[in-house]
Amino acid sequence: MRVLVTRPAGQAGRLCDRIEAAGHECVRLPTIEIQPAPDPYRLEAIADTLEDYDLAVFVSVNAVQMGLERILDQRDWPEQTLIATVGARSAEALTAYGLSVDLVPEHQFNSEALLALEELEDMSGRNVVIFRGNGGREVLRDTLLERGADVAYVEVYRRVCPTADSARMHQLLQPGYLDCITITSNEALQNLVTMAGSEGQAALTQIPLVVIGERQARLAVRLGFEHAPVVAEHASDTAILAALARV
Repeated sequence: MRVLVTRPAGQAGRLCDRIEAAGHECVRLPTIEIQPAPDPYRLEAIADTLEDYDLAVFVSVNAVQMGLERILDQRDWPEQTLIATVGARSAEALTAYGLSVDLVPEHQFNSEALLALEELEDMSGRNVVIFRGNGGREVLRDTLLERGADVAYVEVYRRVCPTADSARMHQLLQPGYLDCITITSNEALQNLVTMAGSEGQAALTQIPLVVIGERQARLAVRLGFEHAPVVAEHASDTAILAALARV
C-alpha cells in the first residue's frame, strides 16, 4: 500500500520506518504545524513556582519538548512535583531530559484513560498544572476541578494548519494514488480536508482512513468519507501498523 502519514514534521519518522519495514510505501504530509506559543512569559512564571504544584501533566510529545526544554533552561525539576502524561510516547520523550513519568495510562492513551487512574480519583486540595497547545478539549481540566484540584493551564505551543501546496495535493489526490491515510487527531483530519480544498475534497473522501479513536471515526463520517474508518486500538505506532493490516 501507499500510505499517507499526517503527523507533524519531525514526529512521523518512526511510524514511517515501521510502515516501510512492513513492505508499504510511506508518503509524509504534515497536516499540523507546530509553532512556539505567542506568550512565553506565562511558562516562565509557572516555572518559577513549579514546586508549588503537586502534579504536572504533559498532554503530548510537543508539550514535553516545547515545555520542558524551556523549564529546564530556567531551573531544575522539583522532586516533589509528580509528572503525568496522556500517552506512552510523551512518557518516552521525558527520558531525553533525564526525567521519568509517574503516571501514564497503560492501554488507551487519552485524557479519559489518564483520569481513570486510581491516583487521580481524589484530588482535593492538590495543585495541578497542565502543559498543552492552544485550544483542545477541556475534559482533563474540568474533571480534575470536579475532583477538588486547583488547575492551571500553560500553552507552550500553537497548532496551525499548514499552507497547502496545490500541485502536491493534486498529485496525492489522483484516483488510486493513495491506498490509505493515517490520522491521529480530529484537528489533523479537519486540516487535511481544508488543505485538499473544495476541488480535492471529493477525491479525498474516497480514500480509506486509519484513525486512533472513535472521535476521529465519527468526524470522518460527518465529513463525508465513504469508507468506514479502521480504528486502531490506541495511538502507538504498533497499533496503527496493526490497523493498516485491516484496511
